[in-house]
Amino acid sequence: MKRRSLILVVLATLVVIIVILAFAILHDGLSARATPTNLEAFIARNIRGLSIPSGARQTKNPIPATPENLREARMHFADHCAVCHANDGGGTSMFGDGLYPKPPDLRMEQTQKLSDGELFWIIENGVRFTGMPAFSGHGSQDDSWKLVHFIRHLHELTPEQRMEMQRYNPKGLEDRAEEQQEEEFLNGTAPKKPASKTQR
Repeated sequence: MKRRSLILVVLATLVVIIVILAFAILHDGLSARATPTNLEAFIARNIRGLSIPSGARQTKNPIPATPENLREARMHFADHCAVCHANDGGGTSMFGDGLYPKPPDLRMEQTQKLSDGELFWIIENGVRFTGMPAFSGHGSQDDSWKLVHFIRHLHELTPEQRMEMQRYNPKGLEDRAEEQQEEEFLNGTAPKKPASKTQR
């Protein structure tokens, strides 16, 4: 009889925990605009850590952090990653703000304390149940290793480098047309408007 009561207490406790977790996670429905609760953030951080294979943690970056490699990574980041992570790695962007959970601030300790192998693994394999896709098979692994170096140097970005990155950010048709008009105007090649005819 005691064993049966103990099983019922354990089951009832599990049901209560599941209900509390469900309420905490679904506090604002399934909206991507909701702010994760502290519990969700805690769980997500720990699951990310558990999802990375231990062998990945020990992997060393085979690519040197030369100025050329850092510039290539900066331009690659601007073109492929900044739409979610922003050019400065802070995660405040149009797409980043619409994701749930939000992209992490790559400059912060939680990301910076990851090993090179862990960062590489995340770039290559993505993070399940987040907006971080897997980029394995979409280019050279060297690009991912260069991005690891870039992530390490985010806090050293100069204003000039940020301006250069903006030129490499993906653009829509309207942005491209506006840039072309500005370029033509500055170069004096803008089409001239036809002279208006004066009526007599």
